[in-house]
Amino acid sequence: MYWCIALFDEQTETKVKEIWRELKEQDLSYYIDEVKDGRPHITLASYEQLDKKDYIRKIEAFYDDAEKIEITLNTVSSFLNVGTIFLAPTVTEKLLSLHSAHHHYFEAFNGSANSLYFPGQWIPHCTVANQLKPDDLANVFQYCFQEVKPIVGHIAGVALIELKEEDEEGMDAPVIYTKDFKK
Repeated sequence: MYWCIALFDEQTETKVKEIWRELKEQDLSYYIDEVKDGRPHITLASYEQLDKKDYIRKIEAFYDDAEKIEITLNTVSSFLNVGTIFLAPTVTEKLLSLHSAHHHYFEAFNGSANSLYFPGQWIPHCTVANQLKPDDLANVFQYCFQEVKPIVGHIAGVALIELKEEDEEGMDAPVIYTKDFKK
């Protein structure tokens, strides 16, 4: 499995990782440990199969002139029945345009794509806790509601990550390619 993700600027990434650490210190979530070398992100697309070389070549071309996009993570939410808490960005025209243009340009890869990430079905989000039981979900939500402040930052690039291994302890899904946006 592969994911194309939008990466944050260093300051925004640090703030989200701090939330991960705080949740672990409060014994509320261990998401920080569940994905080896995980980076805070917003997933743009997900694929079961992928010609990595072709996809990376297309990332390089498509995002060659891309500029950073300002985002504000100012909502705490959850997906129904999956035990995930996430921060959601304000959905701006630029964010939707980035996502839509990505899917249009990479349309040839949609045969193995997860439809939850298609335009019109996508819920942009940055996960802060995952695989929570109902009581833990409520506690993490309450903690985030009380302690997390809005985060203003930028989408500063994209990356391709590949699932290498997954078990009950977590997953290893390293970044295999990164493309930084121009300033």
